[in-house]
Amino acid sequence: AGHRVEIPRFGVDEDICTGDHACIRLSGCPSLSVKKLDDPLRDDPVASIDQSCVGCGNCGEVADAAVLCPSFYRADVVHNPSPFERRLQGARGGLMRWLQDRRLSKQLVFTEATQ
Repeated sequence: AGHRVEIPRFGVDEDICTGDHACIRLSGCPSLSVKKLDDPLRDDPVASIDQSCVGCGNCGEVADAAVLCPSFYRADVVHNPSPFERRLQGARGGLMRWLQDRRLSKQLVFTEATQ
């Protein structure tokens, strides 16, 4: 039903971004923009990558080469995965559900005392 296709997607981790915007100034990428955070403890807006990103990687390479910002990440989106990849993803999803359920079962739950 088609060949396997990997499309790179880039992003900026908002928790790590310092907000100096050197990545925007140096790369000149039209997909890089500034996003205001709802966090009252952070005044500076952070860099953000729009969905118009074509995955060239220029923004991350420029920021990485200039040792500017460790907040760039790359995620590969796979279209038409192989049957093995589908099974592997199903197993990973099952493991994640099991771990999350296990974590939730060990959390303390506070209820109102009835008299």
